[in-house]
Amino acid sequence: MTGLFSLNYGLERFTATTKRVTMKREIGRLLNPALKNIATYKVEGGQHAEIKLNQNESPFDVPMWLKEEIIGEFIKEPWNRYPDILPYRGMQAYADFLGISPDSVMMSNGSNEMLYTIFLACLGPGRKVLVPDPSFSLYEKIALLLQSRIVRVPMRPNLDFDTEAILQTAHDEDVDVIVISTPNNPTSKSLTFDDVRLIAESSDAIVLVDEAYIEFSRQRSILELIDELPNLVVLRTMSKALALAGIRIGFAIANPLLMAELAKPKIPFASSRLAEITLIQVLANYSLVTDAVLYILHERDKLFNELLSIEGVEPFSSDTNFLIIRVSDAEAVFQSLRHEGILVRNVSGYHLMENCLRFNIGLIEENRRIIEKLRSL
Repeated sequence: MTGLFSLNYGLERFTATTKRVTMKREIGRLLNPALKNIATYKVEGGQHAEIKLNQNESPFDVPMWLKEEIIGEFIKEPWNRYPDILPYRGMQAYADFLGISPDSVMMSNGSNEMLYTIFLACLGPGRKVLVPDPSFSLYEKIALLLQSRIVRVPMRPNLDFDTEAILQTAHDEDVDVIVISTPNNPTSKSLTFDDVRLIAESSDAIVLVDEAYIEFSRQRSILELIDELPNLVVLRTMSKALALAGIRIGFAIANPLLMAELAKPKIPFASSRLAEITLIQVLANYSLVTDAVLYILHERDKLFNELLSIEGVEPFSSDTNFLIIRVSDAEAVFQSLRHEGILVRNVSGYHLMENCLRFNIGLIEENRRIIEKLRSL
């Protein structure tokens, strides 16, 4: 009986495994074939630590007094009713803040949603998108999902943009979209204003300039040229300098004619009234943002100079709220820091960034701890 039971059990397991394999193949046949080349997004090391420096967040939360004002206003809103199709109050507030027409502004549930919207409007099977390499991984993910061809232009060995190569490749490949993240994640470098302008002027492609970290840059924003350059789109996020990563607010800015077309695939009702109220209140108290940015810039320069003095650590100059360092063994340093309760990002998987780590500027004590630990290593 024991032998018969084992045989039956083995057959049942074999049959179940075979069914799972068959089902997986059948499901795969029914789905978008591009999914085979796309991985699920994840954050190595997780999102919780005593000292969390791995997601380029602001070290400062919105103060409690302002949160209470925001919640007090939000409580009065009708929660059983849909918000506006688009968050018009938030779009008007941000347009007023920038001093531009509200017809040039579209608000989204984080800049990631806006990326999906813009790519849906501009890309599709057979179309080409130029992306400097390395750059924000979501650009390639959405392009692959839309079955578009990705044209990569490598950064220089020091991680600077190669403007000449971008111009030449855009012309030779006749690309449909050019995506420039400046300042760039993960390299922390910026293109100059004149270089961004030259790229947009020299191409018939849509030029999407992602300015997620512009508040920390030594270069000025290209935003002032949206009416002059009909193919220019500027992307902004409230997750970095404005410390609203948990509220999910992003914006696209373009001339009204282009914006009217980009808005067509936009998901309706995607931004909550809470996001609108929060944005309006934070913009009304923008000195909080200005003070936080000044602190981050000061600490960034201080940390960079301290890193220069640590043997075995090569820091890269930064135009963002984070720093890139190269070490001899990034994974070993990552795990050592993690063991000490310090969470950074191992970005070694990016092109040209072997054995590199990334960490954002934290509070004074957090910055002291990471420098102390790196010295000991």
